[in-house]
Amino acid sequence: MRIGIVGAGHIGATLGQLWREAGHEIRFGTRHPERTFPLVMKLGQHAEGGTPEEAAAFGEAVLLAVPLKAVPELASSIGPMLEGKPVLDATNPYPERDGQCAREAIAAGRGSSAWTADHLPGARIVKAFNMQRFDALEREAHNPDERLAIALASNDEDALDVATDLVIDAGFEPFVVGPLEEGRAFDPGTPHYANGAHVSELLREASQWR
Repeated sequence: MRIGIVGAGHIGATLGQLWREAGHEIRFGTRHPERTFPLVMKLGQHAEGGTPEEAAAFGEAVLLAVPLKAVPELASSIGPMLEGKPVLDATNPYPERDGQCAREAIAAGRGSSAWTADHLPGARIVKAFNMQRFDALEREAHNPDERLAIALASNDEDALDVATDLVIDAGFEPFVVGPLEEGRAFDPGTPHYANGAHVSELLREASQWR
């Protein structure tokens, strides 16, 4: 499928490469499209760079891999292009980086992806790829022993199905948490955030975070 990736940092670039290797078409969208040229050249055919608007329009599904503080501004520019589309939200609230946006998302107590969904009401938001470090994604993709867990949460079953397939295509194991607000159990500061968890571990300890 066509995947738009808004943001080309560690998470966006890593997943773009994994999805391109799985046969998907990729378009990165950043404020400085020229900076994606080395990445696009590395990925080869069916990988392109562009603006956030171009990536959002291009994707049948879209990965949002930007600092949380960028969401309100992006909502005004790409929000209409995301209406009805599955949007995988990989953003995280860091007060030291994201300021008031992060403080608002944390204070609401509903998880950062619920905060993102409030800013993109037409999108079909799935919390995805926020809980694992990019270097763990690079190292563990397609691990033949036990695949890295990717927690997913959404209020939209069809969007959740798309995200599940994309997690598998990237070489990981989906772990469906439940409704979007349940994804708060995997925000920064929670026990399983950035610790390289596998599904077997999450299942053993589910009672601690549900």
